[in-house]
Amino acid sequence: MEHKIWDVIIVGGGPGGYTAALYCGRAALSVLVLEEIAPGGQMGTTDQIDNYPGFPEGINGFELAMQMQRSAERFGAVTRLERVTSLSLEGPVKTVKTSSGEYQGKAVVLATGASPRELGLAHERELRGHGVSYCATCDGMFYRGKEVVVVGGGNTAAADALYLSKLCEKVTIIHRRDTLRASKSYLKPLQECKNVTILWDTLPEAILGENAVTGLRVKNKNTGETQDIPCSGIFVAIGNVPNTALFADSVTLDENGYVEADETTRTNIPGVFAVGDVRRKPLRQVVTAVADGAMASHFIESAN
Repeated sequence: MEHKIWDVIIVGGGPGGYTAALYCGRAALSVLVLEEIAPGGQMGTTDQIDNYPGFPEGINGFELAMQMQRSAERFGAVTRLERVTSLSLEGPVKTVKTSSGEYQGKAVVLATGASPRELGLAHERELRGHGVSYCATCDGMFYRGKEVVVVGGGNTAAADALYLSKLCEKVTIIHRRDTLRASKSYLKPLQECKNVTILWDTLPEAILGENAVTGLRVKNKNTGETQDIPCSGIFVAIGNVPNTALFADSVTLDENGYVEADETTRTNIPGVFAVGDVRRKPLRQVVTAVADGAMASHFIESAN
């Protein structure tokens, strides 16, 4: 069904966006979800999710994303795969322009998520897809039986290393500190992996290789010693950058670029909400994004 003015336009089809769509749809509101590539966001690229309630054996991230989409569409939400190019968020009716058209809505939910942070090394972007990767579950299969490096020390880096250890001959973790920041649940499995090595207090210095990655030059920040680690793949897991460029001039952001929105998910603009990884929050997980979506829908419904 086409709507001249939608009750809710949701920018981004991750877990937060589709939960907002589900709840708003159940409240008999007209809902449009605009997603550029495919449902799920970063969740959709995760091979195994073990900490989302209700799946005792875990679930594939893309499969969970498709289930969330179907749940929302069961209650009338409409999904369109279009890239949003601009937003006009002031006033009672907001305008969202995409690569294919223009839409108007009474409320807008910003669910644009975050993108992987880059190392900032020379030739990093040129070698993306030729040895440099930001998603182990997406690209790990291409490095079966080879040696790879994981840069980072948080949950993502630990999970990536464990995943790659099942495919690759050797996995080397490069971490700038002397202890991992990852949850304790990852530590024992990593210690038990015989093909995983950790280099502590170490920083990446240069990516080696011209047309494809052949290694990574690293430097010990305490001794200043450098060494070249031969590898076919470098998996970067050093955090994320919020996707806020579309609305950075209108919605208030914090010092790290995340949307200033409290637990109500309301932004500084009436009728505009921020959910999931794009919002400032202490914990970014699928379950917290889902909670954001439900909360946003509550305030949207109460305004209608």
